[in-house]
Amino acid sequence: MGSFAGDTLGERIRNHFGHREHLYGVLLDEIGHDWAAGGVCRELLAGWESAPAQQLPQLRLLAGLFRVVLRGEAPALAAFYPCLGGTRAAQEAWPVALPVLKAYAEELRSALTETPQTNEPGRTLALLVALSAAVRRTGLHRVRLLEPGASGGLGLHVDRYRFHGDGWSWGPADSPLVVKDCGAEGFEPTPFEIVDRRGCDVNPVDASTPSGADYLRSFVWPFHVERHTRLAGALEVARRHPVQLDREGASTWVSRMLAAPPEPGVLTVIWHSVTRIYWPPEETRAMEAAVERARSRMPLAHIALEHLWDGSTPDADAGQLPQIELDGIRLGIAGHHGPPVHLDT
Repeated sequence: MGSFAGDTLGERIRNHFGHREHLYGVLLDEIGHDWAAGGVCRELLAGWESAPAQQLPQLRLLAGLFRVVLRGEAPALAAFYPCLGGTRAAQEAWPVALPVLKAYAEELRSALTETPQTNEPGRTLALLVALSAAVRRTGLHRVRLLEPGASGGLGLHVDRYRFHGDGWSWGPADSPLVVKDCGAEGFEPTPFEIVDRRGCDVNPVDASTPSGADYLRSFVWPFHVERHTRLAGALEVARRHPVQLDREGASTWVSRMLAAPPEPGVLTVIWHSVTRIYWPPEETRAMEAAVERARSRMPLAHIALEHLWDGSTPDADAGQLPQIELDGIRLGIAGHHGPPVHLDT
């Protein structure tokens, strides 16, 4: 991935990947050139010229375009999307994509207000690792799982997914989602029971519905076919087991959820993944403060899979993998989308 750096929005968009090796690399390179030339992309992105790096308007635009494709309204463009079976060369995509950008300009301008909803189910591997450590530490096997920034709530189904690692396996054998190549040699999952699960998001998505499922699909890069396979399995789990998601900001929701302790013998777990780059720093600090205030009232664990970069500077830690944290202590690192995990020794 590129540095996101540049003097103009067009340059920052072109530098997002900094190459033309896949569909989005080609499209962002062309979108950046079109913006510089005063084309339709200049109109689409008007008002985003000074947007903070973590807002990523270019990815919002591509997700909006993907939703048009998923609805079946741009079949010629779908031929470039590998996750939909497309096999056309990415280098040929721009002349096909440009008319779609023009035809759906109003919808795509609106799509720029939609914060990326990655909600990658493979990241629950990090939750499994840290939750096992928390259960061993506390001796409490019954868990109340709370996820701020939950998007569609796919991260709340960790006990309903199957994981295969280096010398270990865990989870229901008949799960629709099998997370492969998890790594973590020597890891031994600890049994636990989730007795309550709930999440929040400022824009929650009902992943159990076809429209909600397509919305989440639109944020997964179309050439990441394995990620789309994982997402399809997670969406089937969500269809079978809808979860409660509240429309609320992270810090106020966490404060409200932690206002009263659960029943005795239950470990409360606050869990989030790849949220800090999207949340304002003050929101992250307020949420963490709410967790700390609650520790005296209940057994509590704070689990995160997060990059060190908080989005405050475009280039900070751009190449680093996210780290798995349990109560602020690093347990290891994971891939950007979950597997593989490398545990600290």
